[in-house]
Amino acid sequence: MYYNKDMGDESHRTSESLLNARFSPMIKHYILSIDPKAEYQWEQVVLRDPITAQRPDFASLIAHALGNKAGSYLVSVNIEVQVLEEAPIIQPQLLPVDIPAVA
Repeated sequence: MYYNKDMGDESHRTSESLLNARFSPMIKHYILSIDPKAEYQWEQVVLRDPITAQRPDFASLIAHALGNKAGSYLVSVNIEVQVLEEAPIIQPQLLPVDIPAVA
């Protein structure tokens, strides 16, 4: 249960007040990996949680923002992307290895 000082306790909300409620933006951090040369299409663009490495479930995040209250909602979701850090692409190096001939 959460409390919003403008709307009161969630148990006192009507459907109309829930639709008119303003929610604080939810800030989440993810790691985006882009590899256009990946073997499989689903590995070309991957979004993961930096701690658990799980892929985000946006439907659950939005439901949580609505208090998981049963119903059908038309929602607007704004996504703002800010690059906080960019890791260099590591290119594998092939090093020559001398293997002695077997007699």
